[in-house]
Amino acid sequence: MDDRDREHLAVTRIALRPVGTPLPLGFLGLLVATAAFSCLQLGWVPADQHRQVALGALLFTVPVQFLAAVFGFLARDPVAGTGMGILAGTWATVGVVTLTSPAGASSAGLGVVLLCAAAALLVPTAAATGKLVAAAVIGLSALRFAVTGIAEITAAPDWRTAAGWCGLVLAVVALYAAVGFELEDVRRRTVLPLLRRGPGHAVRDDSVAAQLRGVAREAGVREQL
Repeated sequence: MDDRDREHLAVTRIALRPVGTPLPLGFLGLLVATAAFSCLQLGWVPADQHRQVALGALLFTVPVQFLAAVFGFLARDPVAGTGMGILAGTWATVGVVTLTSPAGASSAGLGVVLLCAAAALLVPTAAATGKLVAAAVIGLSALRFAVTGIAEITAAPDWRTAAGWCGLVLAVVALYAAVGFELEDVRRRTVLPLLRRGPGHAVRDDSVAAQLRGVAREAGVREQL
């Protein structure tokens, strides 16, 4: 390290801005969309109400999950940012296709998109090894989109029913995760088990110095992404 490098380090400062966890917001948006579409798929809501369900996803779920994605990256959590971004884009696609299609119609094209979205969600699921409840929500979302995609391609009632039940299970897990992360952030301690482990568990106990040890090598600070 030469004198110029030492001079640059001496005047360099990395500013971090604390933000609240965006996960509860994103998970609650997921709850609304997946539960509403499940009710439509299971026949609990008349098929001619599909446009109202689609508008619910477009006007509620997509904006809050997009916001959660932005703050996920700002909070230096690429799993939250990537997962919520994929979910927001997928629900936007489902909402627009449902809104512009006849009641009860199936779309093979939408099915292919959902299968691709399910595969994309496996990336943040695999990376979320430190927060197993969050990983479960993202993983179940992948399963929900995969089953729905098959239902759209085959137009089979049994697959549509299976997708509806998968969506309801996802809604319950998403609600649990939202409550757990919200309480943890507000009370500064774990209230409901979130199955944190490894790095995910260490963030609750490590000192500030320990958590900032590698910040100089994070995206947004290092020269190359």
